[in-house]
Amino acid sequence: MDVISDVVAELRIGAPHSSRTERRTPWEDRFEATDSVGFHLVLRGTCRLTAAGQPPRELGAGDVVLLPRGVAHSIGGHVLGIPTLLLCGAYRFDRSRRHPLLTELPEVLHLPAGPRRPAALDTALDLLTRELDTDPDSGAVGPLLEILLLFMLRAWYDGRDGDAGWGAALSDPDLGPALRAIHRDPANAWTVQTLGDRAHMSRSSFAQRFTETVGVAPQTYLTRWRMTLAARRLRDTDDTLRVVAESVGYTSEYAFAKAFKREFGVAPGRYRHLAAAAPEYPATGSTGE
Repeated sequence: MDVISDVVAELRIGAPHSSRTERRTPWEDRFEATDSVGFHLVLRGTCRLTAAGQPPRELGAGDVVLLPRGVAHSIGGHVLGIPTLLLCGAYRFDRSRRHPLLTELPEVLHLPAGPRRPAALDTALDLLTRELDTDPDSGAVGPLLEILLLFMLRAWYDGRDGDAGWGAALSDPDLGPALRAIHRDPANAWTVQTLGDRAHMSRSSFAQRFTETVGVAPQTYLTRWRMTLAARRLRDTDDTLRVVAESVGYTSEYAFAKAFKREFGVAPGRYRHLAAAAPEYPATGSTGE
């Protein structure tokens, strides 16, 4: 079970937006703070990225930067005579649906080109670059951007040190199976005991270790993930509340509605109405140089 792609699929809204631009020194582009997850891919040349509260980062060809919380930043060229070709854009996430996958990420996630970067990420970047060189308006650019996001997140989580956080739990040989079980079958009648069995731990030991590592109790994580799935279904389908409730493990519409309102602050029906009225994100596309 690829839990990272599972979470991304549920939290993402619409298609990624991107544009390809060429800049010649001296130049500087400023980006205001946004709710989207921004990214910059240096296709050619060099530049410097500066974000609030962060040290400046020198970027070279092949470097990619992800800004998970859409922090205000600027990017500019400072080497005279060298043009820079960039692919810049954003992914839109539903911020109302909380998940540690996003909250654990740093303000600026820099994945520089080089031998230490995962080969899978390099392959995704190479495919995207080749497609842009062939046809910047290709319909394949959008799906390749989706793949790029997934491999950027995998690269960061795989290279992350530490024994606390959602990512640490996912890679933990004991907690990982329990976490994947929740994502594989969220409607199952999981208890702390049955999840502890997946981790080969006692009920109390599992509950304590899960809470210390992830930051929330197992049942809290399970409920929040179920509500995240329900929110997506309310947004994207016309399923009745009963069907949505049953899809995430609730046999009582009342219990489901109560849990949903506790998580999102509004009743399921109201959430669906607000989601339907929300503007759509711009379609995938890129512009030429």
